Amino acid sequence: MLTVKILSIEDPPVQIVGYSTRAGESDPALLLARDGQIDREGLTPGTEVTYTLEARHCAGTIDDGRHLACNAPEAPSCPQHTDRWPCARCRGDCDLPRESCREEHAIYLAAFAPDIFKVGVTRSWRLDTRLREQGADRAAHVRTVENGRIARQIEAEIAETVGDRVRVDRKRAGLHRSVDRDAWERLLADFDVREQFAFDYGLELTGQPIAETLLTGSVRGTKGRVLVLQRHGTVYAVDMRDLVGYEVTSTEPDREVQASLGSFD
Repeated sequence: MLTVKILSIEDPPVQIVGYSTRAGESDPALLLARDGQIDREGLTPGTEVTYTLEARHCAGTIDDGRHLACNAPEAPSCPQHTDRWPCARCRGDCDLPRESCREEHAIYLAAFAPDIFKVGVTRSWRLDTRLREQGADRAAHVRTVENGRIARQIEAEIAETVGDRVRVDRKRAGLHRSVDRDAWERLLADFDVREQFAFDYGLELTGQPIAETLLTGSVRGTKGRVLVLQRHGTVYAVDMRDLVGYEVTSTEPDREVQASLGSFD
């Protein structure tokens, strides 16, 4: 059944302040804030969204379930509200500063269609969730270690040849493609694989979506933080991070966006 999500917009303005991916038990959603209250706008396939993106500024912060607004011009976050994850650049030269660092960690390889690979680490119990958060097409668990420091040290070694980051634009370019299995198997041949994963995000694309920043159309699905929308016969791929900070109104946008030739069939 088709689900229509249209938010009635009145003062004070509604702002997109975050998003969640289909990585755990909840469905993917955008987080919309108005006057401190936060609502989830689901992004399940078939949902119709009709929003115009207005002014963009800092998305503020969320504290104890309430949104604290910020009018700083930087987006999606000003320096004061930028979340600097201390483990993002860790290479295992720390003293295990966080409680989570002392948990068992998994080291994994992830594949993004057609032939982009990376190494990563996460707490063992979050492995499946972490892979889905990134929008991996395939993955392999290659090692388990007792804490995050050891995991980061091993990750840094593997990253010298495999890499440890994949930009969203490169993930977006492969949304309509499959993983090169031969290249993937060649990579795995050098590792002791403990478990393999394969993910299907149900996008069923026949061509590469157009990169755009918009929030109007029918939701085809999500893959990591990439939202796939269809509008007037054209399929768009939207980085949800690029939506954060925008104030929105529930109207059809009047600006022109690039359309595929298929929209004229």
